[in-house]
Amino acid sequence: MRVILLGPPGAGKGTHATAIAAVLHMPHVSTGDMFRAALKQGTALGLKAKTFMDAGTLVPDDVVVAMVRERIQQADCAKGFLLDGFPRTIVQAEKLDETLATAGLKIDMVLNLACTRETVVARLAGRRVCRACGAIYHVKNMPPKHAGTCDKCSGELYQRDDDKEATVLSRLDVYERQTAGLIEYYRRNALLKEVSADAPREETLQALLALLRG
Repeated sequence: MRVILLGPPGAGKGTHATAIAAVLHMPHVSTGDMFRAALKQGTALGLKAKTFMDAGTLVPDDVVVAMVRERIQQADCAKGFLLDGFPRTIVQAEKLDETLATAGLKIDMVLNLACTRETVVARLAGRRVCRACGAIYHVKNMPPKHAGTCDKCSGELYQRDDDKEATVLSRLDVYERQTAGLIEYYRRNALLKEVSADAPREETLQALLALLRG
C-alpha cells in the first residue's frame, strides 16, 4: 500500500508512522527526518530548511518535492510506503500524484489524525530533545530521571526552536491556512479516513492499524 499520514504538528504522525512501519513492514518516509539529517550534516539544503522550520513556516515546495521523489523511487519503496510530513500543500499533493502516475501507481489511502490546538500546544511545548543522541522526552508525559539530563547518554536536554509555544502557534496557523485544504482534496478523491489523535496513543494506533488492515 501507498499511504499518507496527515495531521497538524504534534498530532503524533512520526510516532504512529514509526509504529505502523514496524508492524506492517512498510518503509517510513519522513520529510522531517530528511531535513534533520541534512541539517546535522551541515548541507546547504539543511541550513536553508532550518530558516523556514525555526520560523514555523513551510519549506518551499520545489525543495521538498524533489527530495521525496528521489526517496520513493528507491528499491525499498517499490511495494509501498508510508509518507509522514508530505504532502503539506495541494501543489505538493498534485506533484506526488503526477510522480506516481508516471509509474502507473497511485496513493491507496490517506489517514488524517484530527487533533485540537490545545492538545498540540501541550504536547510540543513540553517536548525536550537530547543534544547528544537525539532522544526525546516530555516534561509532563515522559520526563527524564534528572531534569535537563538525558537518561540514555547524560547529554543536555533542550527545547527546539520550533517547539517553543509562540512558534507552535505559528506552525498551527500555517497548517490551518495552507495544509488543511488537503483534507478536502483527498476526501474528494474518496481516499480520506479520519482518526482522533486526542485519544491515548495506543488507542489511536490501534484505530490506524484497523483501517490499514481493512
